[in-house]
Amino acid sequence: MRVVLFTDTLGDVNGVSRFIRNMDTQAHLTGKSLHVLTSTRLTIPDRPTLINIPPRYAQPMPGYPNLELAWPDGVLLGRWCRWLRPDAIHISTPGPVGVLGRRLARQLGIPLVATYHTDFPAYVNMLLDDRVLDWICTRVMKWFYRPFDLVLTRSGAYRAPVMALGLPEDRVVTLRPGIDTATFSPGPRDDALMSRLGCPSGSVRVLYAGRVSVEKNLPMLAAIWPGIAERARSAGVPATLVVVGDGPYLADLRARLSTEHAVTLGFRHGAELLAIYRSCDLFAFPSMTDTLGQSVMEAQACALPALVGDVGGPSEVVEHDQTGLVLPAGNARAWSDALLSLILDTARRQRLSTAAAQRMAPRTIRASFEHWWSLHELAIARRQHPTGN
Repeated sequence: MRVVLFTDTLGDVNGVSRFIRNMDTQAHLTGKSLHVLTSTRLTIPDRPTLINIPPRYAQPMPGYPNLELAWPDGVLLGRWCRWLRPDAIHISTPGPVGVLGRRLARQLGIPLVATYHTDFPAYVNMLLDDRVLDWICTRVMKWFYRPFDLVLTRSGAYRAPVMALGLPEDRVVTLRPGIDTATFSPGPRDDALMSRLGCPSGSVRVLYAGRVSVEKNLPMLAAIWPGIAERARSAGVPATLVVVGDGPYLADLRARLSTEHAVTLGFRHGAELLAIYRSCDLFAFPSMTDTLGQSVMEAQACALPALVGDVGGPSEVVEHDQTGLVLPAGNARAWSDALLSLILDTARRQRLSTAAAQRMAPRTIRASFEHWWSLHELAIARRQHPTGN
């Protein structure tokens, strides 16, 4: 079986790009035929299966200057796709590249599979609070996903929203979640690194890692953190909020947080990111728009108890009071009390930490890839035997 994946994001720093790269790596390791087609001005990994066709035009994404919106050379991408002779086409993004891949699959008469990575209607609703734009976005999503043979959701929480786009139940499947557990695992703390990054020694470190934007519910975290830090210090336990990532809300976040109680580090990668995970004590992820929460899984795999909201995908990868806490989404008082409680309770943190690493260990990216690959086989089989389903 040959699969060609179309994506509008591959050079960007985000969960979708990381997932696609993981799928490409696993395909190589298992001898599967997967090729990725994209169109970007950004640098992508130098791999023969990752094919970048320079765009005809590109500009920064509105509201996200560190992300790119590119218009591909449709003729060249189409030639590449036909030359690769796919048995199925996978679409990871509903942007210009994704729309082209969707059209090519229909022209070639081969199965269409998608992963619903991003809840764009929720983003529009939270960022713009405009009912008309929300309606338009929802209509576009319905048009885009309706012809797909299968749409994969990153969590069970998104099955209903995807079916609401007009897809029947048997065409919506929840993908088994997985991470690179060979990389993300417990390890020694690097206090020297954290000190160089501006984190005071001896403080309890609460980490957030992800896009720094309003739809991640970071204004709430910024509002409650100074009070938490003060209450913790009054109890004799200094605490520091460590923010890893970049985005349109970063300047506002820095303005709202005192450098005495928080550090913002921007993008961090590879071994340094892993060291930061291992050198913190808690992971706070208040987002209400994430379809999974890859960083939540990575943090737990590195033995960080995770605090997440009860809306969306992150709540499905945290076991309440076992590997972290699942809190009422958007309830500032509940988040404030929970964070302070764990900051002050070392024994409870250690119990959650041990369980978090143990529960994440079996959730490998290999198992996730094998499930992902098998769903393309299912889509092909359904096309070949439509009455046998």
